Amino acid sequence: MGELANPRWRQEPSDDSPQYARMIPGASGTLPLRKPVAVAEPTPTMGGRQASAEARPRTLFELALPHPVTEPLPLYRAVVADLAVLAAACGAQRLLAPGWSLTALELPLFAVLVTLFAFGEDIYGNDAGLTSVRSAAAIGRSVLFAITLVYFTGRQEMGAPVFAATFIVSFITLMLYRQMRQVARARQESEVRNVLIVGGGVIGRSIARTLATEPLHRAFVRGSVDDDLPLSATVLGRIADLDWLARSEFIDEIIVALPGRPEQAREATEAAFRNHLDIRAVPDLPPGHWPQAGIDFIGDIPVVTLHREPVPSIGLYLKRLLDIMSAGMALVLASPVMAVVALLIRLDSRGPVIYGAERTGAKGRRFRCYKFRSMVSNADGLKANLQARNQREGPIFKIVDDPRITRIGHIIRRYSLDELPQLWNVLLGDMSMVGPRPHPVDEVNRYELHHYRRLDMKPGITGLWQITARDSPSFELNMHLDLTYIENWSLRLDLHILLGTVRVLFRPEGD
Repeated sequence: MGELANPRWRQEPSDDSPQYARMIPGASGTLPLRKPVAVAEPTPTMGGRQASAEARPRTLFELALPHPVTEPLPLYRAVVADLAVLAAACGAQRLLAPGWSLTALELPLFAVLVTLFAFGEDIYGNDAGLTSVRSAAAIGRSVLFAITLVYFTGRQEMGAPVFAATFIVSFITLMLYRQMRQVARARQESEVRNVLIVGGGVIGRSIARTLATEPLHRAFVRGSVDDDLPLSATVLGRIADLDWLARSEFIDEIIVALPGRPEQAREATEAAFRNHLDIRAVPDLPPGHWPQAGIDFIGDIPVVTLHREPVPSIGLYLKRLLDIMSAGMALVLASPVMAVVALLIRLDSRGPVIYGAERTGAKGRRFRCYKFRSMVSNADGLKANLQARNQREGPIFKIVDDPRITRIGHIIRRYSLDELPQLWNVLLGDMSMVGPRPHPVDEVNRYELHHYRRLDMKPGITGLWQITARDSPSFELNMHLDLTYIENWSLRLDLHILLGTVRVLFRPEGD
């Protein structure tokens, strides 16, 4: 292990290495010098396992709660999410029908009371175990108690329309949000970390089998690299190939299973570090059982964590909250416009109103992207015949005066109304309000290796390219702006792009 902790391999990457590196949102593409890795101090354990949360003294806050809370952070996130959803729903209600909604001073009190009553119903502590009927009943009681309390503590002249409208809007919005969250949770649970094992020997194969058979690890082994074994379906390459394998296979983490081979282990960890990958390794331990050691086990194989890439988890969570609030409010406000657009499309041409097509999202995952149909129903089949007229550079396809666009299609594309159904993709978690543009699968298949870096972040309805160089035919400029956004991502940048998008919408572009 001393070889791996040696600081002499902590050096700047070569000139060509950043183009293959996995990108972390908000992190610069240039890798800084870092301190030598040191194995963490052993944590207090009980019988070989970390001490449970129940073994520590409970705080005054936890003692005051009606239900025990061992992990407060998920509780905070759930409460903040419900507050955001209620704020978006009631805020939209106030904008659309101010005479049928609570006042600006009553809205925060109402939202807080709903979450307090919901906690009393054990919604946050047992959300996953509640059936739809029990969840609906609990939410209904929480909203009813909250609006009743606001009625008696606020203005008693509140009429029945305000009381009923607020109850209905809040109840339906919270139930829809929970249903979408269940769908998103199921998708998230199906998403796993891509792992590459360095070393295809007995230890590496044992780790691969354990990760494949124990779903709690939530890891998918893409294969292994080994300098001594022949290439096969599982041995994807040599250690020297790790740079491009990290990108082509969307690797998140490597597990170095090369005890006794320090030079090869160091070469692998250098490449992983350059590419922003998490690193774990199988250590050389003396024989025996060591239950108090500060190490993890994959099956019977001990592993230690050498490096974890810092991820702005709180910022990304706030970004997701911003997505839910803005997409939910936009759907409510745009629903009349969407109904008119759907009717015009139905009257204008034959075919479905909504067009769904496969797009490539984060880490190469495919999803169904929804738009209002702006072309003839067989547009995909006609695309091959129009490739010679492509006016974009690189793998992107777009032409001016596309003959496949319908009469209504020209209008809704000019004002970007065709993209309104993508708000559902945002609520489902496939897309974000701001991010790289989702490209069709056939265009992504023509990417060069370094282009895959733009797939490190969830695609968005709008982005830096859309508000700065929408008419530019350069694919490389598109790529540069997307990578610039990922490297410099922040919530402030997202808000700036959203405001810029509003300005663009009122200054319609060409088709």
